[in-house]
Amino acid sequence: MSIKGFHIVFVTVSTLLCLFLALWAFWWAAEASTINYVAGTVGILGVIIMPVYGICFWRKVSNIHI
Repeated sequence: MSIKGFHIVFVTVSTLLCLFLALWAFWWAAEASTINYVAGTVGILGVIIMPVYGICFWRKVSNIHI
């Protein structure tokens, strides 16, 4: 696997983990607390930012043959 392929897989897995964190914090947590709210917010930000980063990375390295 190339570095480019590994990077895309890593971004995808990270996005899925952020999605799980957001779901856990807002729906599956036993009790609502400040730390759950913060963790959920970080998860949502990760779900938004990671794919944007992955697309920008893909566009940048599509011209480079690594």
